[in-house]
Amino acid sequence: MAAAAPMPVAGAGWWDLVNGSTAWQDGIFLSLAALYGLVAASSFIQVVRIQYRVPEYGWTTQKVFQLLNFIVNGARCSIFAVRRQVQQVNPEIFQHVILDLPGLAFFTTYAMLALFWAEISYQARGLETEGLRSGFYTINGVIYVIQVLLWALLWHNPNPSMIVLSKLFIAGLSFSAALGFLLYGGRLFFMLKRFPIESKGRQKKLREVGRVATICFLCFLARCIMMCFDAFDKKADLDVLDHPILNFIYYLIVEILPSSLVLFILRRIPSKLRLAQYHPLNSG
Repeated sequence: MAAAAPMPVAGAGWWDLVNGSTAWQDGIFLSLAALYGLVAASSFIQVVRIQYRVPEYGWTTQKVFQLLNFIVNGARCSIFAVRRQVQQVNPEIFQHVILDLPGLAFFTTYAMLALFWAEISYQARGLETEGLRSGFYTINGVIYVIQVLLWALLWHNPNPSMIVLSKLFIAGLSFSAALGFLLYGGRLFFMLKRFPIESKGRQKKLREVGRVATICFLCFLARCIMMCFDAFDKKADLDVLDHPILNFIYYLIVEILPSSLVLFILRRIPSKLRLAQYHPLNSG
Protein backbone atom coordinates (compact mmCIF):
# COMPACT_ATOMS: atom_id res chain seq x y z
CA MET A 1 0.00 0.00 0.00
CA ALA A 2 1.21 3.52 -0.78
CA ALA A 3 2.18 5.69 2.16
CA ALA A 4 -0.32 8.36 3.15
CA ALA A 5 0.37 11.86 1.88
CA PRO A 6 2.14 14.00 4.49
CA MET A 7 0.09 16.58 6.34
CA PRO A 8 0.86 20.23 5.57
CA VAL A 9 3.32 21.69 8.07
CA ALA A 10 2.91 25.17 9.52
CA GLY A 11 5.36 27.56 7.87
CA ALA A 12 5.91 25.31 4.84
CA GLY A 13 6.18 26.90 1.41
CA TRP A 14 3.33 26.81 -1.10
CA TRP A 15 5.08 24.03 -3.05
CA ASP A 16 5.09 21.74 -0.01
CA LEU A 17 1.56 22.73 0.96
CA VAL A 18 0.21 21.87 -2.50
CA ASN A 19 2.20 18.64 -2.72
CA GLY A 20 1.01 17.57 0.71
CA SER A 21 -2.65 18.31 0.06
CA THR A 22 -4.83 15.36 -0.98
CA ALA A 23 -7.31 17.77 -2.59
CA TRP A 24 -4.59 19.40 -4.68
CA GLN A 25 -3.13 16.02 -5.66
CA ASP A 26 -6.50 14.75 -6.88
CA GLY A 27 -7.28 18.05 -8.59
CA ILE A 28 -3.97 18.19 -10.49
CA PHE A 29 -4.15 14.55 -11.57
CA LEU A 30 -7.75 15.02 -12.77
CA SER A 31 -6.61 18.13 -14.67
CA LEU A 32 -3.96 16.04 -16.41
CA ALA A 33 -6.61 13.42 -17.20
CA ALA A 34 -8.83 16.10 -18.75
CA LEU A 35 -5.99 17.51 -20.87
CA TYR A 36 -5.00 14.06 -22.10
CA GLY A 37 -8.66 13.36 -22.85
CA LEU A 38 -8.87 16.45 -25.06
CA VAL A 39 -5.77 15.41 -27.03
CA ALA A 40 -7.11 11.84 -27.37
CA ALA A 41 -10.48 13.14 -28.61
CA SER A 42 -8.73 15.36 -31.19
CA SER A 43 -6.75 12.38 -32.51
CA PHE A 44 -9.85 10.20 -32.70
CA ILE A 45 -11.74 12.90 -34.62
CA GLN A 46 -8.84 13.10 -37.08
CA VAL A 47 -8.89 9.33 -37.62
CA VAL A 48 -12.63 9.47 -38.36
CA ARG A 49 -12.19 12.45 -40.70
CA ILE A 50 -9.39 10.77 -42.64
CA GLN A 51 -11.33 7.52 -42.93
CA TYR A 52 -14.39 9.40 -44.16
CA ARG A 53 -12.40 11.53 -46.62
CA VAL A 54 -10.10 8.89 -48.17
CA PRO A 55 -11.24 5.36 -47.19
CA GLU A 56 -9.55 3.98 -50.33
CA TYR A 57 -6.07 4.39 -48.86
CA GLY A 58 -6.52 2.07 -45.88
CA TRP A 59 -4.13 2.43 -42.94
CA THR A 60 -1.78 5.17 -44.09
CA THR A 61 1.07 6.48 -41.95
CA GLN A 62 -1.04 9.52 -41.11
CA LYS A 63 -3.98 7.44 -39.91
CA VAL A 64 -1.81 5.04 -37.87
CA PHE A 65 -0.02 8.01 -36.29
CA GLN A 66 -3.32 9.59 -35.27
CA LEU A 67 -4.67 6.27 -33.97
CA LEU A 68 -1.57 5.66 -31.84
CA ASN A 69 -1.87 9.20 -30.47
CA PHE A 70 -5.46 8.42 -29.50
CA ILE A 71 -4.40 5.20 -27.74
CA VAL A 72 -1.45 6.78 -25.88
CA ASN A 73 -3.34 9.86 -24.74
CA GLY A 74 -6.43 7.81 -23.90
CA ALA A 75 -4.31 5.51 -21.74
CA ARG A 76 -2.74 8.47 -19.93
CA CYS A 77 -6.19 9.98 -19.41
CA SER A 78 -7.47 6.77 -17.81
CA ILE A 79 -4.38 6.39 -15.61
CA PHE A 80 -4.49 9.92 -14.23
CA ALA A 81 -8.25 9.68 -13.68
CA VAL A 82 -7.57 6.83 -11.21
CA ARG A 83 -4.02 7.83 -10.21
CA ARG A 84 -4.60 7.25 -6.47
CA GLN A 85 -5.92 3.74 -7.15
CA VAL A 86 -2.93 2.99 -9.40
CA GLN A 87 -0.61 3.80 -6.49
CA GLN A 88 -2.34 1.07 -4.47
CA VAL A 89 -1.96 -1.70 -7.08
CA ASN A 90 -0.12 -4.78 -5.82
CA PRO A 91 2.35 -6.23 -6.51
CA GLU A 92 4.20 -2.94 -7.02
CA ILE A 93 5.72 -4.03 -10.34
CA PHE A 94 2.32 -3.54 -11.98
CA GLN A 95 2.43 0.11 -10.94
CA HIS A 96 5.64 0.47 -12.97
CA VAL A 97 4.07 -1.31 -15.96
CA ILE A 98 0.95 0.89 -15.88
CA LEU A 99 2.97 4.11 -15.59
CA ASP A 100 5.79 3.21 -18.01
CA LEU A 101 3.94 1.49 -20.87
CA PRO A 102 2.26 4.65 -22.28
CA GLY A 103 5.71 6.30 -22.39
CA LEU A 104 7.03 3.45 -24.54
CA ALA A 105 3.99 3.73 -26.80
CA PHE A 106 4.60 7.50 -27.04
CA PHE A 107 8.17 6.76 -28.20
CA THR A 108 6.90 4.34 -30.87
CA THR A 109 4.24 6.80 -32.05
CA TYR A 110 6.64 9.65 -32.65
CA ALA A 111 9.44 7.43 -33.93
CA MET A 112 7.07 6.82 -36.86
CA LEU A 113 7.59 10.45 -37.89
CA ALA A 114 11.37 10.00 -37.92
CA LEU A 115 10.88 6.80 -39.96
CA PHE A 116 8.63 8.64 -42.41
CA TRP A 117 11.17 11.41 -42.90
CA ALA A 118 14.00 8.89 -43.26
CA GLU A 119 12.06 7.14 -46.03
CA ILE A 120 11.56 10.42 -47.89
CA SER A 121 15.29 11.23 -47.59
CA TYR A 122 16.26 7.79 -48.87
CA GLN A 123 13.81 7.97 -51.77
CA ALA A 124 15.12 11.40 -52.77
CA ARG A 125 18.64 9.97 -52.99
CA GLY A 126 17.47 6.91 -54.91
CA LEU A 127 18.16 4.49 -52.04
CA GLU A 128 16.11 1.47 -51.01
CA THR A 129 13.72 2.05 -48.12
CA GLU A 130 12.58 -1.50 -47.37
CA GLY A 131 15.25 -1.97 -44.72
CA LEU A 132 14.15 1.15 -42.85
CA ARG A 133 10.66 -0.10 -42.09
CA SER A 134 11.81 -3.61 -41.13
CA GLY A 135 14.53 -2.04 -39.00
CA PHE A 136 11.91 0.15 -37.31
CA TYR A 137 9.83 -2.91 -36.36
CA THR A 138 12.92 -4.83 -35.20
CA ILE A 139 14.24 -1.99 -33.04
CA ASN A 140 10.86 -1.42 -31.44
CA GLY A 141 10.49 -5.15 -30.79
CA VAL A 142 13.91 -5.27 -29.11
CA ILE A 143 13.04 -2.19 -27.00
CA TYR A 144 9.83 -3.77 -25.71
CA VAL A 145 11.60 -7.06 -24.99
CA ILE A 146 14.30 -5.24 -23.00
CA GLN A 147 11.67 -3.32 -21.06
CA VAL A 148 9.78 -6.52 -20.22
CA LEU A 149 13.04 -8.07 -19.01
CA LEU A 150 13.70 -5.01 -16.84
CA TRP A 151 10.21 -5.30 -15.37
CA ALA A 152 10.80 -9.01 -14.69
CA LEU A 153 14.13 -8.30 -12.99
CA LEU A 154 12.51 -5.53 -10.95
CA TRP A 155 9.76 -7.92 -9.89
CA HIS A 156 12.22 -10.56 -8.67
CA ASN A 157 14.73 -8.10 -7.26
CA PRO A 158 12.92 -4.84 -6.35
CA ASN A 159 15.95 -2.85 -5.22
CA PRO A 160 16.69 0.85 -5.93
CA SER A 161 19.43 0.07 -8.45
CA MET A 162 16.98 -1.79 -10.70
CA ILE A 163 14.56 1.15 -10.56
CA VAL A 164 17.41 3.47 -11.55
CA LEU A 165 18.35 1.17 -14.44
CA SER A 166 14.77 1.08 -15.69
CA LYS A 167 14.48 4.89 -15.65
CA LEU A 168 17.86 5.32 -17.34
CA PHE A 169 16.65 2.98 -20.08
CA ILE A 170 13.71 5.34 -20.74
CA ALA A 171 16.13 8.29 -20.67
CA GLY A 172 18.34 6.57 -23.24
CA LEU A 173 15.36 5.92 -25.52
CA SER A 174 14.34 9.56 -25.26
CA PHE A 175 17.85 10.72 -26.13
CA SER A 176 17.97 8.44 -29.17
CA ALA A 177 14.57 9.75 -30.31
CA ALA A 178 15.81 13.35 -29.94
CA LEU A 179 18.84 12.50 -32.08
CA GLY A 180 16.59 10.82 -34.65
CA PHE A 181 14.47 13.95 -35.05
CA LEU A 182 17.56 16.13 -35.20
CA LEU A 183 19.15 13.91 -37.86
CA TYR A 184 16.24 12.96 -40.13
CA GLY A 185 14.14 16.07 -39.54
CA GLY A 186 17.15 18.30 -40.15
CA ARG A 187 18.18 16.32 -43.22
CA LEU A 188 14.69 16.54 -44.75
CA PHE A 189 14.40 20.25 -43.88
CA PHE A 190 17.64 21.16 -45.66
CA MET A 191 16.81 18.85 -48.56
CA LEU A 192 13.50 20.68 -49.07
CA LYS A 193 15.24 24.01 -48.64
CA ARG A 194 17.59 23.24 -51.56
CA PHE A 195 14.65 22.78 -53.91
CA PRO A 196 13.24 25.94 -55.52
CA ILE A 197 10.17 27.04 -53.56
CA GLU A 198 7.53 27.76 -56.17
CA SER A 199 4.31 27.53 -54.22
CA LYS A 200 2.74 28.15 -50.84
CA GLY A 201 2.26 24.39 -50.47
CA ARG A 202 6.00 23.75 -50.55
CA GLN A 203 6.66 26.62 -48.17
CA LYS A 204 4.11 25.14 -45.78
CA LYS A 205 5.79 21.73 -46.00
CA LEU A 206 9.17 23.30 -45.21
CA ARG A 207 7.76 25.09 -42.16
CA GLU A 208 5.86 21.96 -41.10
CA VAL A 209 8.96 19.76 -41.08
CA GLY A 210 11.04 22.40 -39.30
CA ARG A 211 8.46 23.02 -36.60
CA VAL A 212 7.62 19.37 -35.95
CA ALA A 213 11.30 18.37 -35.86
CA THR A 214 12.11 21.17 -33.40
CA ILE A 215 9.14 20.37 -31.14
CA CYS A 216 9.89 16.64 -31.04
CA PHE A 217 13.63 17.16 -30.51
CA LEU A 218 13.04 19.48 -27.54
CA CYS A 219 10.29 17.22 -26.18
CA PHE A 220 12.44 14.07 -26.08
CA LEU A 221 15.52 15.94 -24.90
CA ALA A 222 13.50 17.36 -21.97
CA ARG A 223 12.19 13.85 -21.22
CA CYS A 224 15.74 12.47 -21.21
CA ILE A 225 17.01 15.16 -18.83
CA MET A 226 14.04 14.83 -16.49
CA MET A 227 14.26 11.03 -16.37
CA CYS A 228 17.93 11.29 -15.40
CA PHE A 229 16.97 13.54 -12.48
CA ASP A 230 14.10 11.17 -11.66
CA ALA A 231 16.49 8.22 -11.51
CA PHE A 232 18.91 9.77 -9.00
CA ASP A 233 16.93 12.36 -7.05
CA LYS A 234 14.00 11.36 -4.84
CA LYS A 235 12.70 14.94 -4.97
CA ALA A 236 12.20 14.49 -8.74
CA ASP A 237 10.38 11.16 -8.46
CA LEU A 238 7.39 11.10 -10.81
CA ASP A 239 5.96 7.79 -9.60
CA VAL A 240 4.58 9.08 -6.30
CA LEU A 241 1.37 10.85 -5.35
CA ASP A 242 2.98 13.65 -3.37
CA HIS A 243 4.74 15.26 -6.35
CA PRO A 244 1.64 16.46 -8.26
CA ILE A 245 3.11 19.81 -9.39
CA LEU A 246 6.19 18.08 -10.79
CA ASN A 247 3.96 15.57 -12.57
CA PHE A 248 1.87 18.36 -14.07
CA ILE A 249 4.91 20.29 -15.33
CA TYR A 250 6.63 17.17 -16.66
CA TYR A 251 3.71 15.65 -18.55
CA LEU A 252 2.59 19.04 -19.83
CA ILE A 253 6.04 19.76 -21.30
CA VAL A 254 7.01 16.32 -22.65
CA GLU A 255 3.67 14.92 -23.85
CA ILE A 256 0.59 17.16 -23.76
CA LEU A 257 1.98 20.34 -25.33
CA PRO A 258 4.16 18.56 -27.95
CA SER A 259 1.28 16.27 -28.95
CA SER A 260 -1.15 19.19 -29.18
CA LEU A 261 1.24 21.28 -31.28
CA VAL A 262 2.18 18.43 -33.63
CA LEU A 263 -1.46 17.42 -34.11
CA PHE A 264 -2.33 21.06 -34.85
CA ILE A 265 0.49 21.37 -37.40
CA LEU A 266 -0.57 18.09 -39.06
CA ARG A 267 -4.28 18.86 -38.82
CA ARG A 268 -4.95 19.14 -42.54
CA ILE A 269 -6.33 16.06 -44.25
CA PRO A 270 -6.28 15.21 -47.98
CA SER A 271 -8.98 16.57 -50.22
CA LYS A 272 -11.27 14.25 -52.16
CA LEU A 273 -10.60 16.34 -55.23
CA ARG A 274 -6.86 15.71 -55.02
CA LEU A 275 -6.68 11.98 -54.28
CA ALA A 276 -3.98 11.47 -56.89
CA GLN A 277 -1.73 13.84 -54.97
CA TYR A 278 -2.47 12.37 -51.55
CA HIS A 279 0.57 11.72 -49.41
CA PRO A 280 0.51 10.27 -45.88
CA LEU A 281 1.20 12.88 -43.20
CA ASN A 282 0.87 15.66 -45.78
CA SER A 283 -0.61 18.69 -44.03
CA GLY A 284 -2.19 20.09 -47.15
